[in-house]
Amino acid sequence: MNLFKQLFGESTVQAVNPREAQAKLTSEQPPFLLDVRQPDEYRAGHIAGSTLLPLAELAARTSELPRDREILCVCRSGSRSGSAARQLAGMGFKTVNLSGGIFAWQRAGLPIKKGSAR
Repeated sequence: MNLFKQLFGESTVQAVNPREAQAKLTSEQPPFLLDVRQPDEYRAGHIAGSTLLPLAELAARTSELPRDREILCVCRSGSRSGSAARQLAGMGFKTVNLSGGIFAWQRAGLPIKKGSAR
């Protein structure tokens, strides 16, 4: 695997809208929900059950992520999570990105949880 691909991942990753993401999260085999924002953003509101791992720490902490489950990446607008999803896909993880991020999730009327990580 070349260095560029490892650092920046595949050029395309599947994106899902908030309703599709919610359906995945309530399915029989839900994905691992990864929030790649900063801790202050996470405390302001996140999807219940998500795990906080800021994008800047992602490469150093991939050993904390499951390889046997799909990973649903989330950020504020879908940009950082898209980058995270591409990076992880380039390392062999199965990933999907929440299109529009937490903003789209909230616009869809879906619940958020406030406060620090579990």
